[in-house]
Amino acid sequence: MGAIPVQRETVTRACDAPAQETADAVTRTTLPGSPLSPGSARTLVRNALTEWAASGLPGTEHLSDRLVDDAVVAVSELVTNAVVHAGTEVELSCRLERDTGALLVEVLDHHPSRAPRDGELEAPYETPEYGRGLRLVSRLAESWGVTYRTGAKTVWARLPAEDPVAAKDDIEAYAEERALERGLRVAEILAPEPQRAERDRDWLNRGALSFLAEASDLLAGQLDENLVAALAGQLIVPRLADWCAVWLEDEVAGRWGYPRSGEAAGGAGWAVDGTAGTGPRLARVWHGSENLIEELRSALEKEPPLPPENHRTGPVPYPWPGEALGARHAAGTALAYRLIAGGHPLGTLVIGRADLVRFPDEVTGLVEDLSRRVALAIGAARQYARQATISRVLQRGLLPGAVAEIPGVASALVYEPCDKGGPSGDFYDLFPAGDGRWCFAIGDVQGKGPEAAVVIGIARPWLRLLAREGYRVSDVLDRLNQLLLDDATEAADAAARALVGPAPPGDGPQTRFLSLLYGELTPFDGGLRCTLASAGHPLPLLLGEDGEVHTAAQPQTLLGVVEDATYTSETFELRSGDTLLCVTDGVTERRSGSRQFDDGDGLATALAGCTGLNAELIAERIRRLVHEFGGRPPEDDLALLVLQAE
Repeated sequence: MGAIPVQRETVTRACDAPAQETADAVTRTTLPGSPLSPGSARTLVRNALTEWAASGLPGTEHLSDRLVDDAVVAVSELVTNAVVHAGTEVELSCRLERDTGALLVEVLDHHPSRAPRDGELEAPYETPEYGRGLRLVSRLAESWGVTYRTGAKTVWARLPAEDPVAAKDDIEAYAEERALERGLRVAEILAPEPQRAERDRDWLNRGALSFLAEASDLLAGQLDENLVAALAGQLIVPRLADWCAVWLEDEVAGRWGYPRSGEAAGGAGWAVDGTAGTGPRLARVWHGSENLIEELRSALEKEPPLPPENHRTGPVPYPWPGEALGARHAAGTALAYRLIAGGHPLGTLVIGRADLVRFPDEVTGLVEDLSRRVALAIGAARQYARQATISRVLQRGLLPGAVAEIPGVASALVYEPCDKGGPSGDFYDLFPAGDGRWCFAIGDVQGKGPEAAVVIGIARPWLRLLAREGYRVSDVLDRLNQLLLDDATEAADAAARALVGPAPPGDGPQTRFLSLLYGELTPFDGGLRCTLASAGHPLPLLLGEDGEVHTAAQPQTLLGVVEDATYTSETFELRSGDTLLCVTDGVTERRSGSRQFDDGDGLATALAGCTGLNAELIAERIRRLVHEFGGRPPEDDLALLVLQAE
């Protein structure tokens, strides 16, 4: 997503920019010097022009789709140059002239010592991330210039309502110039569809930069490699090719997991059949005509790509699957691009276009640029998947596989970690302790992630061990407190021995605090005897059958804070219909503006409203009230345990 622009009341005007009449249609913004700014600028300009046209502001009668597209491309290039070559805040201004409908774009940065990037247009397949220079802007603009001031530089461009490159001779001259530069005939580049060729050249001249930038924004937000492959197909077809396919290499193999078996007739380095060993997986096939997709998939699965030994990402010829496409498209050209990120091959992207002698260099270069972005997105998605898998496995190890069923007690549990991709700081347990006793615990570790996982990995097994050894509730907390303090001291000593010099702030072992509500249940005729203690945890609430609510414990110090702390416990009876509610601070501290859910005994009030409900309905109602309390999703882990005497 693009950065949120900061609106400004005024904008610096280029001192030697052409004089402009006062215009009613104007937008100004300030953007940070980050790679997200070009995307934000494109969105801002497109939305502004759309709103102006809808409002009927003076000059908008001259607006056209072509001018909007030109404005988006020009703004993207100017902001990109400012971000890359200045790296400072960027001030963007767009004004629509009342009489002529021309658009004046000004981009100001605060690093005037560097000149804007300009020069010859580079070959597309060697284009770096920072755009293609101001030659593109100069082709779109009627006039442009640079204004220097103390501490600032403004690059401005005036985009006319009329198309500056609409003349047919200009297009043909430019196309012929590019063909001569490469020693190719125009007919060989874009035969045999002259109308499509002309549209392609016009789009490549105008929209390639914007296409790559917007494709990057789209792909960067995806966390599933199969979705990345699907988006790649939709981006390429039908604009750049008639069809495309994406193979993904097996992540377990870690490399191309099959030996070279030979070369296909269509080009060097491609397998002739699928029997060479474990090969890549054909993740996605896309064709402009959907009725050809299945036939094309079947044909492509028989010829998985075998890349050359080097890590070259450029296009390599691929055999044309003529039989799958029918007599109408029996001939054509296909190219394969290796998808490599971080030096690791991840798969292959193949594109094809029927009735084409060879792809134009502009298209092959643009697809190579796109393939790099696809590879990066696939690599990021796989990294996320690995981390998510590790987190899920770790989380399963930190929580009980199932909670115990206690005779005479109905229980209900709600557990919602805020961060689905990492270990939660909240945990719970409900287990038999022997001798007719059952124990329950609900806790919250300071922080999240690995540090929280370490504390939970210590606390939960020790709770079970101490309980089954017959320790009383207060004794369990005493020993767990000392255990956390000893573990933190040992970790600090080990870190101190390992460091040559003093540790930077925040790099040392973290203090391991734990808030915990721990209790023991013993059934007897007519109810249960409950003994519990709260160590720095939100106090449990007891709901009687008559609807009265009161706290069932006394507040005490967090575990892992005070050496030789002594904890005490309270004992009471749960009679038929009585309900005990235990929660973490994700419930009590749920925010709505400056208010918290438990302000003014909000949790007790909510629980009183649950009189007469069973354990499951009470848990669900409290969960729903917590979610509805704030306008945004909860920003903390949420856990609650309901125990109700039957």
